[in-house]
Amino acid sequence: MAAPRRVITKRRATITALPLYHSGALLKKYTGEKDFKKYYGELRGSTIFLYMDETQDTYTEKLDLHMLKSMEMDSPYVKTPTIFTLSLINEEVQLKMECPDKGEEWRGFIMTVANKEIPSKMQLLPGQIERLKQVLYDEKERLFPQTPPDLSKKSFIPCSSFLGNTQETDSPAANPPCFFDVSRQEAERMLTENPEYGNIIIRPSTSSYAVTLRQDNLSGPVFKNYRVLPIDRVLVIELDPPVTVHSLRDVLDHFLKETKYRLRPYVIPQVYDNKIEVPPMLDRSTKPVPHARVAPMIHTQTACADMPPTTPPPDPPCQTSDNNGEYIKVDVPSKPSTRPAKVDEELRTILKARRENLYKAGSHD
Repeated sequence: MAAPRRVITKRRATITALPLYHSGALLKKYTGEKDFKKYYGELRGSTIFLYMDETQDTYTEKLDLHMLKSMEMDSPYVKTPTIFTLSLINEEVQLKMECPDKGEEWRGFIMTVANKEIPSKMQLLPGQIERLKQVLYDEKERLFPQTPPDLSKKSFIPCSSFLGNTQETDSPAANPPCFFDVSRQEAERMLTENPEYGNIIIRPSTSSYAVTLRQDNLSGPVFKNYRVLPIDRVLVIELDPPVTVHSLRDVLDHFLKETKYRLRPYVIPQVYDNKIEVPPMLDRSTKPVPHARVAPMIHTQTACADMPPTTPPPDPPCQTSDNNGEYIKVDVPSKPSTRPAKVDEELRTILKARRENLYKAGSHD
């Protein structure tokens, strides 16, 4: 049994970690292949993810629009199946839509995300144009998030050892989203393992900063590193000729402009839920039984089985033995008495009188 649509959509969002802009059925083939193959495509971020059908939650292929060089359409504005040819850096792909209106819509989304602007000539409805404006805004926010300035924070880590300058540099701009406190090797590893997150990482270096880029060429990915020196209250990018800027955000903007926005900052996406689910009702009819807070009474074994455990055993009686007709008192170690002194005196008087009576009775015998 296939999973519900919302479950599949949430799984895809978790796997790709990118926002969904557009989706629909399409056909695809590489240049040189004879026949088109059916896919279900999703435009998430600046990547087209291809699935075998709508029930598949793991994509089969993906097309990175950051590597798009050009996009051409066969027989434009003709009421026939629309075919696009996407010229990427390392390959050419053709996409086909049976419905021309759907093809025009796909073209609008692809060109908007790839070029960061809405195409001038589009045969779309006003509502579709508004949707493209929203997608363009969301994509720019994703790539270049605008954080409110905080004057209490520093724009970058001060390099106090550079030329003996111990004064920190102030800037109203915050660090760019692609700033990570990593080494060159760690930055290149991040760009290798997750190229869909971006191509530019700004990082600290010895007494300076550095910019690590990943560029995908026909021969494979190439990594480049550039040094940025903080001098006085400005930053100098060591290029030929050098470029002076005022913050790390300016450094990022310079590299984006020079690469014609084909590179983008490395940003780790965050996944958010888009549905509010009602939690189940909990059965609160049965109240929990309270636990006793008084420690249970522990009964200890006593010498006299017939005495209650809490009653101390009585004092041992005075023992006597018969020696030639005389009774001799046997000394028994006494315990400290807890009785009142008056009671003890009365007992002594009674015992003394009893001994005298016994002595008199023995004498008469």
